[in-house]
Amino acid sequence: MKNENIIKTKSFLFSVRIVNLFKNLTQDKKEFVISKQLLRSGTSIGALVRESEHAESRADFIHKLSIALKEANETEYWLDLLNETNYLSEIEYVSIQTDIKEILKLLVSIIKTSKQ
Repeated sequence: MKNENIIKTKSFLFSVRIVNLFKNLTQDKKEFVISKQLLRSGTSIGALVRESEHAESRADFIHKLSIALKEANETEYWLDLLNETNYLSEIEYVSIQTDIKEILKLLVSIIKTSKQ
């Protein structure tokens, strides 16, 4: 049986959530600036994780995941800002915040392990 790539799965599902949140923010709440930033950074996490699967070297793998980590950190910032400006309900914020925190922890762990 093939092992599931947890970060690949979680980052893809997170990207789906971000796209749906973007649609909600632009269609229902008419918020276009912050939501576009969130869309870019939030979906790039999964793209970088996917890129890292075909890294040319261990250093390239670590580099790609390090960029994914930076994008995840930026995504957390935009989510915090959307929450503080009342574009997200508390339930929406807590739910998606849990996901991004988990992705951040996974990326940090994978990067640390890969550097050893």
